[in-house]
Amino acid sequence: MKSSRLLSIVLLLQTRGRVPAAELAERLEVSTRTVYRDVEALSAAGVPVYAERGRHGGIALLPGFRTDVTGMTTDEARALFILAAQGAHSALGLDDALRSALRKVMAALPAPHRPAAELAGRRILVDPDKWTTRPSSAPSADGPSGDAAAARPAVDLDVLHTAVFTDLRLRIHYRHSGETRLRTYTVDPYGLVSKAGTWYLVADRRGRPQLFRADRVASATLTDVPVRRRAGVELAEVWQQLRRQVEDRPAEVRVTARIRRERLDLAVRILGGALTGPPRTGDGDEGGDWATLDLAYPVLPAVRQLLQFGDTLEVLAPPEARRVMAEAAAALTAVYAGDTP
Repeated sequence: MKSSRLLSIVLLLQTRGRVPAAELAERLEVSTRTVYRDVEALSAAGVPVYAERGRHGGIALLPGFRTDVTGMTTDEARALFILAAQGAHSALGLDDALRSALRKVMAALPAPHRPAAELAGRRILVDPDKWTTRPSSAPSADGPSGDAAAARPAVDLDVLHTAVFTDLRLRIHYRHSGETRLRTYTVDPYGLVSKAGTWYLVADRRGRPQLFRADRVASATLTDVPVRRRAGVELAEVWQQLRRQVEDRPAEVRVTARIRRERLDLAVRILGGALTGPPRTGDGDEGGDWATLDLAYPVLPAVRQLLQFGDTLEVLAPPEARRVMAEAAAALTAVYAGDTP
């Protein structure tokens, strides 16, 4: 443990410069006396570290001394800190280890790369978990899955990426879920979030936080106006606020459906956010070929998500949901009727 603590002291001093002994003691969870003993041990080992007493004193390294990570580029440094933003470390109890590792990496980075690495951790977040709410339940600014038409990014992410790192306002042409026409917005970006593999732009619009799916941005243009973020507010905070708004939105339409047992596993994977409970089997279906699903959607048209299962799924209730499915199926039939030999 002592060797790890000695290395932590060296890396902290490289990152911070002169650091008061009391602060080092607090960070390393040891006494100030132990810090001074560690400084003596480092000095004896040839590390040019010294202590200055007095009001403005502290522990410092002689100028020019540092360890280095050779060959690392700015983009590689950014990648490390973006990867570290996943949050999966909490579930594994590795938050402390992560902070320690990042501190060591940051200290070892060449000085020109440090600002880019720090900024990457504040402007890019990766959230690997799926949405825990109903499909298409995002607010009008658009959240989780939305409509299937926007399956591929329509705009180069490089433009959005540039906007969040250059601190410039962004003008976007955006298509909301369920709409065909584009709307134009001028926004103040906080950063980009990858949620379960889908990218979102987190930005303020007229001073209020809003979430934009990257694959619904038809075009984006950087302005020459500096970004106007709310003072003291960071991406992580805004993201948590918007995520809660999406996931806590109550469902308004309850749907009961039945599905062929051989398609049940696939349905659970795809419809996980819409399911309000585990599938029910053994409800008297002949031969046990069917399972019953209880689902919830924020709006009635969202039940069209179930069309992807074809004739292996039937909506049982409510009647208005069956009507939406019938109308959608009839529209598809009309589209392909002319191709019948």
